[in-house]
Amino acid sequence: MTASSLCRKTAAKSAKSRIVAVGALAVAGTLLLSGCGDQTKDKGSDSVSNAPLADKLPKDIRDKGVIKVGSDIAYPPVEFKDKSGNTVGIDPDLGEALGKQLGVDFEFENGTFDTLLGGLRSKRYQIAMSAMTDTKNRQEGVDEDTGKKVGTGVDFVDYFTAGVSIYTKKGEDQGIKTWADLCGKKIVVQRGTVSHDLAKAESKKCGGGKKIAIEQFDNDQQAQTRLRSGGADAGSSDFPVAAYAVKTSGGGKDFQLVGEQVQAAPYGIAVSKKNPELRDAIKAALDAIIKNGEYEKIIKKWGVEAGAVKEAKVNGGK
Repeated sequence: MTASSLCRKTAAKSAKSRIVAVGALAVAGTLLLSGCGDQTKDKGSDSVSNAPLADKLPKDIRDKGVIKVGSDIAYPPVEFKDKSGNTVGIDPDLGEALGKQLGVDFEFENGTFDTLLGGLRSKRYQIAMSAMTDTKNRQEGVDEDTGKKVGTGVDFVDYFTAGVSIYTKKGEDQGIKTWADLCGKKIVVQRGTVSHDLAKAESKKCGGGKKIAIEQFDNDQQAQTRLRSGGADAGSSDFPVAAYAVKTSGGGKDFQLVGEQVQAAPYGIAVSKKNPELRDAIKAALDAIIKNGEYEKIIKKWGVEAGAVKEAKVNGGK
């Protein structure tokens, strides 16, 4: 789902990265479905009355009982659809745990990754939670390619750490170990991610006219399909996502990781700078689930303990 040094990102850039050991990745969990109309309010009222941190939320959100979450739900194991069509993964599970602290449902809405911050600015969502790397450019609303201001920046509540990896078809690494080895070759990436930024930056360094051919897609699964069919030499995404694809695609027979992951950086929950009360409520809820052990249980469930954080931070990205 990067400013030139992070994992998954939006058009404002910088995305998801992490140093994470992905173990047995369970496919479980369910999307929290909120009611509508008076039912939503009734449910919200019941939940709020029993939630320890509900009073930290803005009143309008507390009354509705729902936080709308913009997310690119095609990025396993962070967020994706299971065989029954339910939204599952690390982020939905964390959203459920945060919601219990705040007395609201985290309602995930699907969108392409590079449109999520725009949806946040237009108030379509109240937060964006999608393996989004916290970067200075995103905090300040600066476009990674042009260096120009493109919109209001956002605040991040950092909740995980990740890095970027390269993968190839199994048994066909073509000597690729580093980003420099991609010169003269073709890579597939998700548009607006750190992987996309890294590929563009590395291509500029290639000598002898051997630039990197970059094919970009709306989501990471489309990029994987292209690589699987032989349409490219390599793919790149956040390490947990790349490792999950290597483990699961074709029963583990389709892909292999090559080289080392790079540019570890924090994933952040994006919140409008105009809503510091919501930002602080989410930070308090994250600290609460870290302290009570719920955070650790979720991270272990998905086998990504190496990316865990010990405390919530605001705008910790560089």
